[in-house]
Amino acid sequence: MSQGSTARAVGEHLSEWITEGRLAPGDKVSETSVASQLEVSRNTVREAFRLLAHDGLLVHEFNRGVFVPQVTSADVRDVYRLRLIIEPGVVRALTARDTHRLGTLEAAVAEARTAARRRDWPRVGTANMHFHRSLVALAGSPRLDVMMRRLTAELRLLFAVIDDPRYLYQPFVKRNKELLALMTKGRFEEGADYLESYLGDSEGAILAAFEERERTA
Repeated sequence: MSQGSTARAVGEHLSEWITEGRLAPGDKVSETSVASQLEVSRNTVREAFRLLAHDGLLVHEFNRGVFVPQVTSADVRDVYRLRLIIEPGVVRALTARDTHRLGTLEAAVAEARTAARRRDWPRVGTANMHFHRSLVALAGSPRLDVMMRRLTAELRLLFAVIDDPRYLYQPFVKRNKELLALMTKGRFEEGADYLESYLGDSEGAILAAFEERERTA
């Protein structure tokens, strides 16, 4: 494997760490630590950092190091603008022949329900990311998959503004289950409408948290 492809693989690992909540906004990312954990050279990690900085998932601060970026309400609106274009569009494009392809969505719903019973709300959040990435994967587009991988990492950074993860993540368990039920019945147009409302509510909750943070800052 070339250094370039290894760097991309390291970048994907770091993106997953963000998506899973292992790296939060403002966290410093140590080149030495990443190299040790992933058993790669520091040069490879440095290149991975450069790739992720290009995607906006890391920032270089002069004389300080590499950090996970802070996010703003403008980022919320932009991420959700893309989600509202992509996700309902994927659902609307499905047909009755696709109802047998929903196994990964079912697994993500089960993962979330198990985590909710354990009151492991960060894990519920990760299961939600798995659900939405699996949904977009139904389109069969490698380009959309790459875009969604980046969007879910950015989304996890946006979610970090919510102080109580249960408040944010618990509703996702029911809503993903209800969306999956519509899709299982082949009611894709109705499912897309439901998803648009669901995403709008999610965006509103996060924007309200940003506004509250700004008022108390």
